Amino acid sequence: MIVLIPAYEPGPALPALVAALRDADDDTQIVVVDDGSGPSYGAMFADVERHGATVIAHAANEGKGAALKSGVDHVLATYPGEDVVTADADGQHTVPDILRIAEELRRDAADGRTAMILGCRGFTGAVPLRSRVGNGIARGLFRAAAGWRLSDTQTGLRGIPSDLLAWVGAQRGERFEYEQNVLLRSHRDGVETREVPIETVYLEHNASSHFRPVADSVRVMFPLLLFAASSLVAFTVDTIALLLFTALSGWLVPSIIAARVLSASVNFAINRRFVFRGSARIGRRGRLGQIARYALLAAALLASNIVWIDALTRFGVPLVLAKIATEIVLFVTSYGVQKTFVFGAGASAGVAAGSVSRAEARHRRRIARTGGMDAEAFTTGRNP
Repeated sequence: MIVLIPAYEPGPALPALVAALRDADDDTQIVVVDDGSGPSYGAMFADVERHGATVIAHAANEGKGAALKSGVDHVLATYPGEDVVTADADGQHTVPDILRIAEELRRDAADGRTAMILGCRGFTGAVPLRSRVGNGIARGLFRAAAGWRLSDTQTGLRGIPSDLLAWVGAQRGERFEYEQNVLLRSHRDGVETREVPIETVYLEHNASSHFRPVADSVRVMFPLLLFAASSLVAFTVDTIALLLFTALSGWLVPSIIAARVLSASVNFAINRRFVFRGSARIGRRGRLGQIARYALLAAALLASNIVWIDALTRFGVPLVLAKIATEIVLFVTSYGVQKTFVFGAGASAGVAAGSVSRAEARHRRRIARTGGMDAEAFTTGRNP
């Protein structure tokens, strides 16, 4: 079992955590990734090494996601077949909780089950306001984007079976958004997840955390925000066209259809090119498949649109207000379906555990052992 800890300018909680883990379980290997903390932290990481951890370092700060990927690559190369528990360096994850996640991984392995285990906090007791607000925002946005509920979307305490390590290392993102991307893509890619309750710990009101609740929540949920902007553009085109066609013809249903065809064409082009651009680099056959799936979705949304607008206007609701209410109801459904069915279908759905090649879409980066004891560098891959 490997405990992987990304660290950037850590406090004294890190050496204490490493020492406690080694005292609790001599068989556990600990890998700490120094994410460019700088020379002033050299003594601390040397102390971490003295407690029995392996420390690898980035020459400059690259982000938590990049540190986790470096650690995953190191584990795959050095400890093939070993499961990994990721934990934060700020002391928010207790030794009993880390060992509990490790034990859950062992239990799953014995049962022949492959699942990513998430240590989820209950957020009870004296939780700092910025953490409570940030987690509340993140939970709501995550459910809207992913289509499933998770009680702690920002947990860094995760159990990753060895069969899933290559998949985890292949996900996008370099900073805090990386951990969210892993969660957002898990169910789409057929990766099972399950929650294990852990203690909620905030040391000194979470002063050591580098997570910014508002700014980093926006970064994490940027794809959903981009989709919202795209939907707003399509909504504007649709509304103006609907009002224009209705005024010219006097026919409501044909005007709804004509306006939706126009706005759907605009929405498809924007979403394919910008929102879900990762799936845009496909061949002609793939593009035709996307168009066909989008057409099915557009037809279903159009039918719903007609039914709701017609019903609301019959009850005396003004056309523009009926249009706004209808689009709000259909927005979240449209995002989820486009993300998983239209632009995600066939890309990586149903990925078998461990089938993602570490060589795919990687570039090279140099990382080195720290502590001034060994100047030898070694190379690992990293996903762009």
